Amino acid sequence: MGFLAEGKALEWSEAKKLAQFIRNNGIEQFLSVFNAARERNGDVPLWGDELEYLVIKFDPEKRTATISLRAHEILPILQEEEKEDAATAETLWRPEYGSFMLEATPGKPYTMDLEALLGVEKNMILRRLKAQKILQENEFIFLLTSFPMLGVGSYSTPAPDASWKPGSDFYTRSLFIQDQIINHHPRFRFLSANIRERRGKTVDINIPLFHDHNTRAPQYGPVHDPTASDESIVPPPGALPDSIYMDAMGFGMGCSCLQTTFQAKDITEARKLYDQFGVLTPIFLALTASAPIFRGYLADTDVRWNVISSSVDDRTEEERGLKPLSSDRFVINKSRYASFSLYISDLPALKDEFNDLNAPFDPKVFQHLLSKGLDERLAKHFAHLFIRDPLVIYDNRIEIDNSVNSDHFENIQSTNWQTVRFKPPPPNSNIGWRVEFRSMDIQLTEFENAAFAVFLVLLNRIILKDNLNLYIPLSKVDDNMDKAHHRDAVLNERFWFRSNLHPDPESPQDDRPLELMTVNEIINGKEGLFEGLIPLCKKYLDEQPIENAVAQEARNRVDQYLLLISKRASGELITAARWIRNFVDKHPAYKHDSVVSHEVNFDLLQSIHQIIQGEVDVPELLLDRSVWFQH
Repeated sequence: MGFLAEGKALEWSEAKKLAQFIRNNGIEQFLSVFNAARERNGDVPLWGDELEYLVIKFDPEKRTATISLRAHEILPILQEEEKEDAATAETLWRPEYGSFMLEATPGKPYTMDLEALLGVEKNMILRRLKAQKILQENEFIFLLTSFPMLGVGSYSTPAPDASWKPGSDFYTRSLFIQDQIINHHPRFRFLSANIRERRGKTVDINIPLFHDHNTRAPQYGPVHDPTASDESIVPPPGALPDSIYMDAMGFGMGCSCLQTTFQAKDITEARKLYDQFGVLTPIFLALTASAPIFRGYLADTDVRWNVISSSVDDRTEEERGLKPLSSDRFVINKSRYASFSLYISDLPALKDEFNDLNAPFDPKVFQHLLSKGLDERLAKHFAHLFIRDPLVIYDNRIEIDNSVNSDHFENIQSTNWQTVRFKPPPPNSNIGWRVEFRSMDIQLTEFENAAFAVFLVLLNRIILKDNLNLYIPLSKVDDNMDKAHHRDAVLNERFWFRSNLHPDPESPQDDRPLELMTVNEIINGKEGLFEGLIPLCKKYLDEQPIENAVAQEARNRVDQYLLLISKRASGELITAARWIRNFVDKHPAYKHDSVVSHEVNFDLLQSIHQIIQGEVDVPELLLDRSVWFQH
């Protein structure tokens, strides 16, 4: 969701005049928080998850499944419980980018006790039931990373206006999608417009096209025309050959994900978790892959990340290194939505050579932060974030008190969408230093999402308890991130990882024991090479006392979560991306041309809905239905 405020949002021509003012005051707001919380210690290790839903409308007569643009009607009803009594609300609901999207979290954070883990899946199921209860006939919420037909024909309810002309909308200027799919909140609409205006043109999203037996050149109209000759197709500027081309923020931020946020006991612990979790983000992306279709085409990638990265890439030609620097300040190697670029811990395990990426930073901000007592690593982290411009500025939130507000800081912080996020406490709050894990594709069922969330909780505990050292050079993390996008990466790719997570600091040969490992080896271990993350988790669980029936029930459920992930890593169970590919490939209407029709999409989403309802077994994707289905 990111930072939300109420007021009139400024168009880019006005907002850019205030960019330096926002940055300067944002840093002062951060320093106010930092000075108040730098010695804070002893916070309880709490955590929470965030699920993002798509609202889908079925038309059984027409055999179509479309996105339902009613989030602005649904959300206020779901928020009534919180407005009546926030302290007792079981679920919290927030707007998301799309007018077909909902975001939900538990009503209050969880502890990390074994018994508390039993409530995670139950709360996720409760969220679905609460939302589904107020939806219209044939309207359903889906935990679906990407809507396959976004931008193709009549893909929404209501449908695009018959008089709509490609590129004619104020905010998106897209050839494929319309402004009506954007949430009504000004943040989301002005993010779309201001990213485009700052960049100087619409964004260019190019995702490799999957080549099947009958695949032809991709097309660029709102509807696929099977009679069109390849020679008659004229790519728009920015479209690359053999790629699925998209041109608006909605294609990326219209995707859903599973995110988890963890509160640390103090800033030192949070910095350590940030680094260690950051190394794991590509592995979890490969494990959760569930996005193989975009704009009605099968992609040769399985995940959403690069789609979103390109969809919010506001860098100018100078910042992308295409022209010499003249009016801009930095050449910036990555989009605002990218893998993290700097380790930040101040612990001895972090060697300087691990920070081997060229991560540009604002030298003035860096020196200012050093002068205020930050160490070099933390100062460089924030100086790196603050090379960006603020994208949405509200006219009534410009002159504010930096000692009690963090709007300007969050304006920059919340639009640096990296695989992990280091989160200072809000001003004057009982919330502590936190780390957000952001890379995962969302899974089709609550069971799967709870499994991956709980797996991260266990890794959090053992990283801190056993003082694990996952550090590898950040260039290797980026290499892992690239590999995680590949089709069936969980089975076919090998990722850089440490074979020894307990290195002896006095032993030079143990300093950087890097290996190329499969996901299976990382998760389940390999005899004589690496013990595996799940065996480490099981060892930790075996050390926890089982003092009552609830704890035993929780342990049994956690074991089932780990079994799912273990089998997903080994290939005994397939990813959602592979399951979707297999469904399309076997559908009688699929012509093996990489084109996914509305008919195929309808049957695909109907089948996913049957899975969600526990009406069918999918032994290739999930454990036995008697294990995972609890609605």
